[in-house]
Amino acid sequence: MCLGVPMRLLEIGEDGHAVAESDGLRLDVDVSLIEDPRPGDHVIVHAGFAIERLDAHEAEARLAMFDRLAQIAAEGTATGPV
Repeated sequence: MCLGVPMRLLEIGEDGHAVAESDGLRLDVDVSLIEDPRPGDHVIVHAGFAIERLDAHEAEARLAMFDRLAQIAAEGTATGPV
């Protein structure tokens, strides 16, 4: 299974790379697959590449889903397998 993580671009370099952030984690990502990347853009990052641009609403919805999955997993760890 592949997992792409929603992140927000903070800085865009001239070399096709950017700094992206999600929940305090910063990561150097390749933005060469995204047309005209800009700071503040929300993107899906997979294997170090920004592969899709999202609007802010969609990014927040996906992040909320990840938070809920983490909560469910934590509850399962505390009470046994999920």
